[in-house]
Amino acid sequence: MEVTNFVVSGRDKAKLYGDYATYRKQLSNRIHNLRKKLGIATKPRAKYSSKAPVTSADIGSNHEYVPLLLLTSERAWSNAMSMREIHSAEKRGITGSARSHIISRLRKATVYANDLFQLLQDQSTTRATDQDVLEARAYAAALTGAMEFEKQSWEPCVRSYSEARIIYCALATATKSDTFKDLLSDPIDLSIRYGAYQMRIPRTKAVPSIARENFPRSDSELVSQVQKLDPDVLNDRPTKARAETADTEDVPKTISWRSRSVDLEAATIATALGSVKSATKTLSQTLASTGAAQAKDKAAAYDDVLIFSQDAVDATKQAIDELSGERVGAGDKRMQSLQITRTAVSYDMISWRIGRNRVLVGERDGATSNASTSNSGKAHDEKEEGTGRKLAHFREKAVLYDAILQSLESIKELPGVAADSEFVEEIEAKANYFSALKCLTIARSHALLSNLKNALALIAHASGKCNAAYSQLSSSMDTSDDAPPNISVSPTEVKCLKDLLDGEVQRYRALVELSNLTSNDDKRPEDTTPLIERLHEYPANGVNLKNLVTYPPKLEPVPVKPLFFDAAWNYIEYPGREVEKVAENGVKETAPVPKVAEEAGQKKKGWFFR
Repeated sequence: MEVTNFVVSGRDKAKLYGDYATYRKQLSNRIHNLRKKLGIATKPRAKYSSKAPVTSADIGSNHEYVPLLLLTSERAWSNAMSMREIHSAEKRGITGSARSHIISRLRKATVYANDLFQLLQDQSTTRATDQDVLEARAYAAALTGAMEFEKQSWEPCVRSYSEARIIYCALATATKSDTFKDLLSDPIDLSIRYGAYQMRIPRTKAVPSIARENFPRSDSELVSQVQKLDPDVLNDRPTKARAETADTEDVPKTISWRSRSVDLEAATIATALGSVKSATKTLSQTLASTGAAQAKDKAAAYDDVLIFSQDAVDATKQAIDELSGERVGAGDKRMQSLQITRTAVSYDMISWRIGRNRVLVGERDGATSNASTSNSGKAHDEKEEGTGRKLAHFREKAVLYDAILQSLESIKELPGVAADSEFVEEIEAKANYFSALKCLTIARSHALLSNLKNALALIAHASGKCNAAYSQLSSSMDTSDDAPPNISVSPTEVKCLKDLLDGEVQRYRALVELSNLTSNDDKRPEDTTPLIERLHEYPANGVNLKNLVTYPPKLEPVPVKPLFFDAAWNYIEYPGREVEKVAENGVKETAPVPKVAEEAGQKKKGWFFR
């Protein structure tokens, strides 16, 4: 029946519309069409009569009655959300009458959701599965929690949301569906946290612990159903992790950070770090066994490490808050040890988060160009993907690189990091490495759209970033070849990226040069000079046989015999002219001009010889 998927898909459409009132109108139309399909709608011009309630037999005969109840419940819920959205924007806020109206709409939604849950419990008649019953119960509990939230009844609100959270956690573990995880992150966990704050529950207490404490364990049937899906859903610590830490001596007594080692006085921190160590071993084995599995499956293997790392961070923060409550100064040895521990465990958690994103971007941190392979690891050999799909893959990679860069930036905010200049330079070098990868990805998207100049500029920028990272990380001691990917970047990885970018820069320079030559030839204006005057040029674009000469001819000056003024005319013996010679006694003599020259001179005619 897919109760949860039906509700989540409808609410996702409401987010696309951006308006709960529009979503409510859509629901009304769907309800009317569904009633017509089921034959229970009021006929046109007929007198209105109240509808008979839906029974288990109706659902057993036609499962379309389940969406009818869900749509009716969702319509009441969307009405309440629409009113809440409108009144929250007003200066007065949500007043008493408006709040009463919102609560009445939520109560109506809760009634329909509970009716659906009660009807589905008759599984023999409705043919509903155990999962359908649990999904209907979680949906009803979530609506009840929303109603109690508006009534500001915090204890019933937390109790109802805790019930919904435990059920959704068990379903998420059993089905491995992201739908249940999305519900946990947005409405449920936030409401539990706020309700716990109103109940004066310490903020250091995790939401899963609050949910387990407020879960109705008195309902033995519900407890058995959720434990059947996930045996560890109601345990403070999973059985598997507890067994691993008990069998092995993985619980550390000290923790090291930048050549400093401090003792772990709090048992909760040591236990959480032991769980992280065990989960890391499991992660290494999983990645080694999966081989070329999908990237999402590899990333899912990081979940346990991230969960236990977050537990270690929470335990450290709680220990610091307890000492602060006892008015222990910052100069105390215990407080300084806890601050170092907090920096170390927070750095490890960020490191594993970066490693998870590195697995998602693909092989060699996404440097390999394989446009036909998505981030999920599936190669589409049968049919090549379109340009839009390839650009979507590049966009996903860019988002992952942004997340990595944000994580690296958050490391600088940890206590004691800003004062360590050498460590900050190392973080900057790693940021340059991932920035180069991001620029390379964006450049490939530009190249896909034939924007070669933009691609060349981005790759040249990436090469500069990579060279800066290589100068810093070439002597790094990070060895991430055997260990699972994390924040460590080995010199081999930086060298491979540097060589790749150097080759890409030369390649795109050649492509841009060829593109410029081609575009210049295409955009060159047509020469109107006749061909007879361009015989010294090679016709690259062919010969225009219609423009050989200028016709009709124009009157133009044509040089025939050049005029020149020679200063040596009177001093050089040119053939055919008389030359005055000065004898040795100083008497001038005139040399006779040869007759041949005279005759030749007499025959010369022309404009210049008149």
